[in-house]
Parts: sequence; C-alpha cells; structure tokens
Amino acid sequence: MVYAVIAVLVLAVIVLIIYIFYQRRRQEKKIQELTDYLTRVQDFSELPAMSEICEGRLGILQSEIYKVVTILKEEYFSEHKQKKYMSDMMSDISHQFKTPLSAITLMTDLLMGEDVTDEQRLEYVSKIESQVSKMTWLIRNLLTLSQLEAGVLEMRADKLAAGELVDEMADSLEVMAEAAEVELKFRIPEGIFITGDGHWLREALTNIIKNSIEHTPAGGLVSMEVSDNNIFTAISIKDNGKGIAEEHLPHIFERFYKAGNTSKNSVGIGLAMAKQIINLHGGTIEVESREGVGTGFTIRLYHSC
Repeated sequence: MVYAVIAVLVLAVIVLIIYIFYQRRRQEKKIQELTDYLTRVQDFSELPAMSEICEGRLGILQSEIYKVVTILKEEYFSEHKQKKYMSDMMSDISHQFKTPLSAITLMTDLLMGEDVTDEQRLEYVSKIESQVSKMTWLIRNLLTLSQLEAGVLEMRADKLAAGELVDEMADSLEVMAEAAEVELKFRIPEGIFITGDGHWLREALTNIIKNSIEHTPAGGLVSMEVSDNNIFTAISIKDNGKGIAEEHLPHIFERFYKAGNTSKNSVGIGLAMAKQIINLHGGTIEVESREGVGTGFTIRLYHSC
C-alpha cells in the first residue's frame, strides 16, 4: 500500500514537472512570438491581422501594442505626406519664380548701366513691376490653393440663384472672350438654385471658362449650360478649341501641370483650384476632350438632404 502511494506521488511529481516544463516552453514560445512581432512593428513592416493575436495576458499586451503602433503609423505617414507636400510645394515655387527673378535681375543690371536713357529706364522699371505683380499674384494663389488642399477654408452654404451667380462673373469673361475673338454663350434657365459659397464657386467657374477661352482659337465658341434634377445641379462648360491629348487628361487638375498646347503665359494653377473648390462643396468635376475637336467639363453639385 505504501509503495502504491509513493508511486502515485512520484507520478504526480513527474506530471507536474512535465506540465511546468510545457507551460514554460509555451510561455517562451509566446515571448518569442511577441519579440518577432515587435521586430516587425519596429521595422514598420505590415502588421499582422488582429485574428492572429494570441490569447491571455500576452495577447492583451500584443493587442495594445497593435493599437498604439497603428495610431503611430498613421501619424508617421500623415507627417511624411505633409513633408512631401511642403517639399513639392517649395520645389514648384522655386521653379515658378526662376523666370521672373531672372528677368528682374537682368532689368536691374540694365538699369545700373551708365548709358541708359530715360525712356529705357521707364521701360525696364515697367518690366520689373510686371514681374513683381506676377510673383505677387502667384504667391497669393499658391497660398489660397494650399489652404483649399488643406481644407482650412470654410465654404458657405448659401442658396444662390444660378442666373445671378453667372451674371456676376460674366462681364469680365466677356471682355476676355472678345479680346480673344471667341464667342461666349450662357444658357441658364430661370428657377435653378445652387447651395454653396458664391465667391468660391464664381472663382472655380471663372477659372474653367478662362481655361476654355485660352485654348479656343479666334472664331471659336465657349458655352456654359446649367441644368437641374432631384439629385444634383449640372454645369456643363464646352469649347470647340484645340482639345487635350488623352495622355494629359488624367493630370490636368494637378498643380502646375501644363499640357502640350498650354499657353506660355499659363501657370497651371486655375484648374487645380477649381477642382479643390468643387470638392469642398461635395461636388465632382469630369473632363472629356478630343484633340482638334474640343473639351467639355461637367460639374455636379449635389443637393443637400
């Protein structure tokens, strides 16, 4: 009987030792898995799925690490994106300022010449003033575009009569069209209302129409038509101008992008601003074009529920 009890106790001790050893090996395995997990996290490699996280206290720790790293990773990429945006913006500004600064430097050198006549002096000063005005305009519009892209400009939600909205921007556009010998037509039915910020919507539409006039040869036509349904107000702007090559279409709303037939005086910022303004109104803008046939922009401004 005593031997039987001793045998049972020895067996129990052996089982306990095996259990402790097994548990220890299991814990070591979990710790190793956690170490591997932390290594992947540190290297910013792809995080494992939540379903792969183990159970128990180590699982809770792993889950908390997952949450913290996910937040940190999002902040890292957001900051990285912002830094890249600022880097691209500074590069664009540097590129855009290179030509006017060179012109100002040249005119300044000429002004300092001993044989400069009063007539030449006035001419050089006028050219310097023109380049400074261009740079001032560019800085102002770059600031506006950066604010639009960052979403820090609030858009009003006023009820606007489409006809009145167009009337307030028509005069300056008609002067531009007349100078370019391009016919400009507006078809705005009465009773159509748009919800949005009048100032910024006029800015967006003006930029698009100006772009159409610039790319339409003398004798051509630029038209704007507004229609309405239960879901959205559609604004269609079309021209029968030069058109845009297919490879350029995906890029025309990018900042400073210039297609092959862009005017040398164009900066490439108007369409980018227009798209940002329309997006901030919850709307969409699409473009279709064929070289030698013309270009059409379709804007949809959706009615609020």
